[in-house]
Amino acid sequence: MVLSYLIRRVAWLIGSLFVAGSAVFFLLRVLPGDPAVTLLAVGSSPDQIDAIRHQLGTDRPVLAQYGHWLGDLVTGNLGESLFTQMPVLDQIADRLPVTVPLALSAFVLSIVVAVPIGVFAAVRRRGLLGVAVSTLAQLGIALPIFWVGIVVVWLVAVQWRVLPPGGFPRTGWQDPQAAIQSLVLPVATLTIAQGSVLVRYVRSAALDVLSQEYVRTARSLGYSLPRALWRHGPRNGAATVVQILGILLASSLLGTVVIESVFALPGLGSLLLASVQARDLPIVQGTVFLMTATVLLMGLVVDVVQRLVDPRLRVRA
Repeated sequence: MVLSYLIRRVAWLIGSLFVAGSAVFFLLRVLPGDPAVTLLAVGSSPDQIDAIRHQLGTDRPVLAQYGHWLGDLVTGNLGESLFTQMPVLDQIADRLPVTVPLALSAFVLSIVVAVPIGVFAAVRRRGLLGVAVSTLAQLGIALPIFWVGIVVVWLVAVQWRVLPPGGFPRTGWQDPQAAIQSLVLPVATLTIAQGSVLVRYVRSAALDVLSQEYVRTARSLGYSLPRALWRHGPRNGAATVVQILGILLASSLLGTVVIESVFALPGLGSLLLASVQARDLPIVQGTVFLMTATVLLMGLVVDVVQRLVDPRLRVRA
């Protein structure tokens, strides 16, 4: 049964990747703008524009371009940049040393901070502190992430002058101290935004566990509430927590697009935004496709892990 489920999920993953890649390709073709015009200087003649279109291959029928892109995708080739003529995968790889530490650091810190706070808010849901935590978490969800970043920069970098307001060292991770300092504020901003969401999820999951019969039975046997939660909560709420963590990790990756723009970080998000503005379609296609594939793969991993930790899901399947 597990093997058949894995085969079905992998088939769905491949189909989803095909649909997502196709949607990205065709949606980019209907956006206004012409890469050939962007490449040439103002006042270029129509013949020069047509020559660049022919060189780039954008003068071919859309279906022919789609077939060529799909063939390259099957072989793992995402194409070349229209402007730099460098492979898309190489340019993406150059930006990952900024994006990956940013997303993973925010993911881990959100778990460390939000999980105990969410459990506390559930246990003390009728107390003043529990209500205050829930209200602050709801406020954190409502605030736009770029606004949170601006406030953090103004407070920590401008008023206190403790950390740099943005940027990343030219030498990259060859200067670890400067690199870490440049990521502290972006990680804190992303943690505030995503930790607020995680607090609400954990609180709901903990409330569901508190309402179960096994917790009341453990209390009647003399267990304290924290001990009853520690003994029965993680095992019975594991499936929900795994799903929450999968959503959080995916949102950490997608949230870097905005955060990198606010803090002027040379990561994957800034590459995507710059490529959209320049109409560099191969980079936009490759970046969006890889991010989509990562999110879908996380969904597959979450589903498999849920069934490993919760036998009830295997029985339902």
